[in-house]
Amino acid sequence: MQLSDHYPYSIQGIDPIQLTKQYGSPLYVYDGATIRRKAAELQYAFAGVNMKIKFACKANTNLAILRLMREIGVELDVVSPGELEMGKIAGYDASQITFTPSGVDFEEVREAVETGAIVNVDSLPLLEWFGQTYGNSKPCMIRIKPNVAAGGHTKIMTAHADSKFGISVLLLDEILEMIKKYDIKVIGLHQHTGSDIKDAEPFLKVADILLETAKHFPDLQIIDLGGGFKVSYLPGDAITDMDLLGKKISKRFRTFCEEYGRDLQLWFEPGKFLVSESGFLFVTTNVVKEDPARNFVHVDSGLNHLIRPMMYGSYHHILNISNPKGEPKHYNVVGYICETDTFATDRELPEVRQGDVLAFLNAGAYGLTMSSNYNARFRPAEVLIDNGEAKLVRRRETMEDLLRTQTGL
Repeated sequence: MQLSDHYPYSIQGIDPIQLTKQYGSPLYVYDGATIRRKAAELQYAFAGVNMKIKFACKANTNLAILRLMREIGVELDVVSPGELEMGKIAGYDASQITFTPSGVDFEEVREAVETGAIVNVDSLPLLEWFGQTYGNSKPCMIRIKPNVAAGGHTKIMTAHADSKFGISVLLLDEILEMIKKYDIKVIGLHQHTGSDIKDAEPFLKVADILLETAKHFPDLQIIDLGGGFKVSYLPGDAITDMDLLGKKISKRFRTFCEEYGRDLQLWFEPGKFLVSESGFLFVTTNVVKEDPARNFVHVDSGLNHLIRPMMYGSYHHILNISNPKGEPKHYNVVGYICETDTFATDRELPEVRQGDVLAFLNAGAYGLTMSSNYNARFRPAEVLIDNGEAKLVRRRETMEDLLRTQTGL
């Protein structure tokens, strides 16, 4: 969902400018209705198979978001003990949580297994440790790297040959030998291709590789195809055709289950797909600097709150919600950090004035979860709007928060 098309802009009838006055600027705001709609889209696309959604909560770990996910029947994929604990605090049973580590200390894996989560094994050394430690007394899944390059920016591709994630499919013989040696109970195979994939073909290609690999594992219950569905950033941007993808993947999965001899469960782990469009970062203009080469809009935020544009070159559509009918002008929208932190270059916006509130769209994923206190700046508050009600779900930080863990006072 975007902000309402007509001025004054609103989210479920609530004025975001009033929210910034109440809770401070900058401010993250999430629309619960959008999260519900995105989950329903995925469920509908795969209605013909036994499908489960596991929210990749690294995208957004606010407890209110996790509780909403649990309410609508979405389970969790976590990548750290901290995320695992957050899931449990949000009300998830450990059996509803998958732990997908990436080269972590094996004690983290032990912690996840002992609490009852299902672990995705991502390396041969970890697989051997798991076998030596648990034999067939505890189940696990194995993350396979299919050696397929797909996705958007190179930094968010995760299945190509040079990626650190998973065990190469070329090491299948070694995997099977180790499973046999320790009688490891493998109940699922997993892969994650990467992010921002808009076409069905990369998903089909890796699905074929994973399903062919699955024939070597007789006791599977789960095939996990990860996430990475493309969301819309620019107006009119191409996105993953979920209906087409659902039909093609479902057909191949049903055929595989018939060949395998029983029905398995199909898992997906969307992160950005579920929460990106729900989120807005509202910022206030501090200074408009007219330079001979470029006009600059300096706002009260920076890469400390939203690092994606500087890290990935990601695009976030920006609206001037204070002056939507102003004369169009071109600006570089930049942050207040003592570092180059450009949000947008040569962006056309209605005339921006000091004090105007700007809205960054598609800010629900990898915003606050990747934020920092760089330059000793505070993280912003977060608000969730659901069922027409706005609730503060994280307060703005204070100086006390920045100093809380320091011992040199």
